[in-house]
Amino acid sequence: MNNGNDDGLTIGGLTCTSRLILGTGKYPSNEVMVRALEESGANIVTVAIRRVDLNDSSGKSFFNHIDRSRYTILPNTAGCYTAKDAILTCQLAREALGTTLVKLEVIGDPKTLFPDSEQTLEAARALVKDGFTVLPYTIDDPVICKKLEEAGCAAVMPLAAPIGSGLGIRNPYNLKIILENTKVPVIVDAGVGIASDAAVAMELGCDGVLMNTGIAGAKDPVAMARAMRLAVEAGRLAHRAGRIPRKLYATASSPLEGVVQSA
Repeated sequence: MNNGNDDGLTIGGLTCTSRLILGTGKYPSNEVMVRALEESGANIVTVAIRRVDLNDSSGKSFFNHIDRSRYTILPNTAGCYTAKDAILTCQLAREALGTTLVKLEVIGDPKTLFPDSEQTLEAARALVKDGFTVLPYTIDDPVICKKLEEAGCAAVMPLAAPIGSGLGIRNPYNLKIILENTKVPVIVDAGVGIASDAAVAMELGCDGVLMNTGIAGAKDPVAMARAMRLAVEAGRLAHRAGRIPRKLYATASSPLEGVVQSA
């Protein structure tokens, strides 16, 4: 939701009023998911193409619950472990959904679900060349983020912490370096657990936050979706407002100049 002080998030040729992007997995039911999406104010929702049945005509398909006139579908390549598999999955998404906007994930380790930087970069270069608008999930490494930008990616999506961990922003200093050196939007992806995590990401200057488990796994996903929306808005507004410098010692809130000292 645009608070009136923000021009929105632009990725490639797409401009959104919300800087919160939501995943669609792990919800207790499709009905809860729909209510959470509504409460979040999100414009973009991610879908794991390898985990949905694109041929389901029963009327109970995941896509029967998503209003595509309201939400932009961002297909992702979750579950891919090679550049080849990720590229094929993106091509499938383009044919099935008629979109070239994709979230690229190439996992390198099944335990931590950390991305494989080499395979991610290889897939990104191929997909950009093939006309895709690529949003890559990546480690919070300023070097790989810069290489992904140079490869033509429309944004970079460094993790805050391992997927689904809820640990929050583990390395704000790397994010600061990425923000300083990257000209495309920086969207924190993975590891956000609570509203304050989202606010911190936005206060640092990140352009958006993508989350799934932090909302879908909450005791009340709908309430958490609203909390995350408000946190993203507050964090963005605080970043634009400009924080006071950190100081070691106190500074009086009231000026001391002109104060009459007692005898």
